[in-house]
Amino acid sequence: MSSLTTPSLRTKLAALFLAAGLAFAPGLAEAKAGGGFSFGSRGTRTFSAPPVTNTAPMGAQPMQRSATPQILPNQNFGPRPAPSGGFFGGGFGRGLLGGFIGAGLFGMLFGHGMFGGMGGVMSLFGLLLQLALIFVLARLAWNWMQNRQQPAWQGAAARQSTGGLSGFGGGSGAQTPASTPLSVSPADFAVFERRLVEIQTAFGAEDRAALGRLTTPEIAGYFDEQLQENARRGVINRISNPALLQGDLSEAWREASGEFATVAMRFSLIDVMVERASGRIVGGDPKNPVESREVWTFLRPRGAGADAWLLSAIQQA
Repeated sequence: MSSLTTPSLRTKLAALFLAAGLAFAPGLAEAKAGGGFSFGSRGTRTFSAPPVTNTAPMGAQPMQRSATPQILPNQNFGPRPAPSGGFFGGGFGRGLLGGFIGAGLFGMLFGHGMFGGMGGVMSLFGLLLQLALIFVLARLAWNWMQNRQQPAWQGAAARQSTGGLSGFGGGSGAQTPASTPLSVSPADFAVFERRLVEIQTAFGAEDRAALGRLTTPEIAGYFDEQLQENARRGVINRISNPALLQGDLSEAWREASGEFATVAMRFSLIDVMVERASGRIVGGDPKNPVESREVWTFLRPRGAGADAWLLSAIQQA
């Protein structure tokens, strides 16, 4: 029997092919523009889930990567200041109260009561004043205990609920809202569909200049990283015949940084991975298109026309 058919050699060859397949597996899993990840920025709504639509009934995945910093609800809240105010809140009031209490306690220790030495009406007045001081002391002690039990973030959370903190949709209650609804026209939808075709085609052609014109600098940077990784692996992600099958609007709004529109899209395309040196197809089907569902967010300057829309985020649906 030839040595090429021995079990040990067959085992080694199988292991070699398996290793080669695993080497290409990451590239195959990350085919098409975006590579199946969720990344980018949606302004103040970057880390808020877009509303579900008929095209994306399961919603969109959270952002895995974004240039927009995520601010947690209790972030940047300093130590809770000690309560102050009122007559007894200041230094003078506390000193005066301490003097009354100290004198009264000293009198009680010697059997004269807190206002010993008073007689007649003045004794009755002293008794009432003693009761009033006891009430004030009890109230101060109760407030002190309550303030120690409250978490440090409670005051900040209360201010946020009334619009007292800036952040995602926040701001002063007297200021204008952080975002307002935006109407999307048929011309806008036509551009969204065209951007889908243009961006997928440019990615398949490794046309970085076109990707830079059609996307925000953040998204262009992510695409460039993906293309560099394909080059390192010695493959090219060839994309052809992208077509929108279904799409609908998730939300559209205007804020200080620009106007945003998030749309859910179901589309098809021919998506293959080609060996860069030989042109041999190492993944994908060159004849049968594959379908994808993604949620894309577009950004344009405030008041700009439909042609100004740029891709600013991709989320998997």
